[in-house]
Amino acid sequence: MKFSKNNMGGRLYLVPTPIGNLEDITQRAVKILSEVDFVLTEDTRTSNKLLKHLGISKPSYSYHVFNEHHTVEGLVSQLQAGAMVALISDAGTPGISDPGFLLVRASIDAGIEVDCLPGPTALIPALVNSGFPSDRFVFEGFLPHKKGRQTRLKELLEESRTMVFYESPHRLVKTLIQISELFGGEREASVSRELTKIHEETIRAPLKDLVEHFTTNPPKGEIVLVVRGESKRKKNQDS
Repeated sequence: MKFSKNNMGGRLYLVPTPIGNLEDITQRAVKILSEVDFVLTEDTRTSNKLLKHLGISKPSYSYHVFNEHHTVEGLVSQLQAGAMVALISDAGTPGISDPGFLLVRASIDAGIEVDCLPGPTALIPALVNSGFPSDRFVFEGFLPHKKGRQTRLKELLEESRTMVFYESPHRLVKTLIQISELFGGEREASVSRELTKIHEETIRAPLKDLVEHFTTNPPKGEIVLVVRGESKRKKNQDS
C-alpha cells in the first residue's frame, strides 16, 4: 500500500467563502487566507472585494473552469516547491459544483497535503429548510443543460432519498416542469433562493404549484431545488 507524504512543506487549502452574508466566514478561514502565499479564485474581482473586506492583502490569480486544465501542472510544481496556496470559489466550498477537483486530485497524486476547511455551502441549509428527510440524500448539482438531462432525471425516478439540485434562475421553471412531468405534479419540493442574503426565501409546495408560482413570479438569485424522494408506500401501490 502506498501512502502519500509531502516532504517539501507546500500545502493546498480549500477555503469556503460566504454564499451571501459576509459574517458567515470562519475565523480559521480568515487566518489561512492571511497566511498563504497566494489565493486562487474563480473571479479575482469577487475575491478582491472579499479580501479587502477582511483586511487581507494577498496576490490572487484566476483559477476557473476555462483554464484549470492548463494551469494544474504549474500550480502543482509551485506546491511541490513549498508554496502555501488557498483555493476559493466565488461563493461556498470549492469543488462543490465549482472548480477544484482537478487540482485536489493532482495535488494528492503528487504527495501534497490538502486541507479542506469546513464552512458555507448552499445545499445543506436548503436541504434542512425543506423539511424533507435529511438523514440520507442525493446531491445532483447542476443538471446537464441539454444532452443527458432527461436521462439523468429518469435515473432518479425511483430514488427514495431526498434530492438536491442547483439551478439558475432562467432555467428553474423549465426544470420544475420537466421534473413535474416525470415525477408527478403532486411530488413535494422546495425552492430556496438568495440564502443568507437580505431577500432570502424558501417556498415549499407540490411541483405543479411551484411551476405556477415561478412562471408568474420569475425568480432571481442563486437557487437550490430540493425534491422529496419517492415514498415506499407509493412504490408498493404501483407494484
